[in-house]
Amino acid sequence: MFRKTILCIGAGYVGGPTMAVIAKHCPEYKVVVVDINPKRIAQWQSDKLPIYEPGLDEVVFATRNRNLFFSTDVDSHIESSDIIFVSVNTPTKTFGQGAGKAADLQYWEKTARQILKNSSTGKIVVEKSTLPVRTAAAMERILNSNEKGIHFDVLSNPEFLAEGTAIADLESPDRILVGARNTDSGQNALEQIVEIYAHWTPREKIITSNVWSSELSKLVANAFLAQRVSSINTISALCEKTNADIEEVSRAIGMDSRIGPKFLKAGVGFGGSCFKKDILNLAYIAETYGLTEVSRYWEQVVEINSYQQDRFVRIIVNSMFNTVAGKKIALFGFAFKADTGDTRESPAISIAQSLMDERAVLSIYDPKASEGITPELVDYEGRFSVEHSPVSAADGAHAIIIATDWAEFRDYDYSAIFEKMEKPAFIFDGRNILDHQKLYEIGFSVHRIGRPPLSRLA
Repeated sequence: MFRKTILCIGAGYVGGPTMAVIAKHCPEYKVVVVDINPKRIAQWQSDKLPIYEPGLDEVVFATRNRNLFFSTDVDSHIESSDIIFVSVNTPTKTFGQGAGKAADLQYWEKTARQILKNSSTGKIVVEKSTLPVRTAAAMERILNSNEKGIHFDVLSNPEFLAEGTAIADLESPDRILVGARNTDSGQNALEQIVEIYAHWTPREKIITSNVWSSELSKLVANAFLAQRVSSINTISALCEKTNADIEEVSRAIGMDSRIGPKFLKAGVGFGGSCFKKDILNLAYIAETYGLTEVSRYWEQVVEINSYQQDRFVRIIVNSMFNTVAGKKIALFGFAFKADTGDTRESPAISIAQSLMDERAVLSIYDPKASEGITPELVDYEGRFSVEHSPVSAADGAHAIIIATDWAEFRDYDYSAIFEKMEKPAFIFDGRNILDHQKLYEIGFSVHRIGRPPLSRLA
């Protein structure tokens, strides 16, 4: 007999790992993850999970069918649950008011109404999706405007997971943030959520706040991290013009205790499902309150990210004699970062599209994201291939582009790869992870972000 039932609506990158870790540390709770996508649920129930995350397999396999369950029967599990985490998709709107900036809340609202329809008793509803400030108030209005005489408490518990380290982030978090209303009912609900995380997280790392502060903190955290990436990338462009070295600059400023070294790695920019969406959401919120200058400031962080990718493509084209038309180019990496199969908003997408617009022929290899490549480039069918080894990707290529910082890319036999390539052979390291001097000695012309090129051409 389980003490309580926890339900998570949404079996994606947040819901699945979070519920698996809760199930691991809270064996007295029944944890159910539901989703309307039967294929995704079938994958969670199989030996090949729908997402790649280091350490996730072990946690899921140890808890699945013990106290962790996956289902497509959303309605019945809503009725039987005590606590509901809402982890549905909240993409940026592509239509109507706020298009291109505001969060699209249609899935969230449908979920709120589904919860109400299928509940005969009051429940604690926890926002896990990244949502605009004061969304909890709207959810409360929907849920508590009922004729059943039941009461819902809506809390905010944003995730601060980094893909590639999500399990480590869950097991040893920097902090857990839970926001609730300052009412007796709200504070009681808050303590129930705190109790879950306190099974494995020290109490001093569990921060409690009001709902609005919790919602805003998630947006601001992602905005500040993305801001650092865009900031260092603007300096990488300046380094290339002045023959300064971005690695040396990053190291020097990162040793300032007021700044710190994290997120000061120059590259082709940030990607993933959160940064761009959350920054534009923050900008839209500022705009709706008449804070135009604040909105423009945060929009510039996103614009610099796009600029960095455009600039990288210009470097590639200019270095390869001002044309890549008809040339085979090997793209190493398509996930937005290492240790994940997630391709959403990956810099590799815009880089690949821009090169194919220049009539290049791409051969793409990624250790974990191969299934996500074709859907992202569906409009370019016939102009790229998805390869299953780096050697086949580079065979006959004029250049190699490093678009993702996979550790294995450092260890390839580039001497053997060089022999199979057209000459002169180029490497464009968009993540600054390779041994550039060694590559130059092999025979490559090497181009780096924020550092002078090692060119073999006059």
